[in-house]
Amino acid sequence: MPEETLLAFDYGAKKLGVALGNTLLKQAHPLDIILEPTRDGRFARVEALLKRWQPERLVVGLALATDGSEQYASQHCRRFARQLEGRFGLPVVLVDERGSSVQAQKITGNEPDDAVAAAIILQRYFDALT
Repeated sequence: MPEETLLAFDYGAKKLGVALGNTLLKQAHPLDIILEPTRDGRFARVEALLKRWQPERLVVGLALATDGSEQYASQHCRRFARQLEGRFGLPVVLVDERGSSVQAQKITGNEPDDAVAAAIILQRYFDALT
């Protein structure tokens, strides 16, 4: 597999956690939290990150119920993934995000944890590659 840079997103209605990693090291790192109130503002920030980091692939956390079934938030995650793919022409992979926010909260305590949750999601993607 050729080396790829990836950006991952923990999608939320009000904010997006963003993480960065590559397939060579297979290590994910928290990068940013996008707090833009408008969709256009969010996608402008995403575009700026894409220009800066030049990823070959994107990962989006897929919100699932604890039993693994789809839930209301799943539709929003899938829509966001399709919008990324359509706007930027990059392949997008959905990764089960169950428990990532709880895991991130344990790491950050009272600090914002969205970027850490995105890193956890990306790390799950990397771990599944091996």
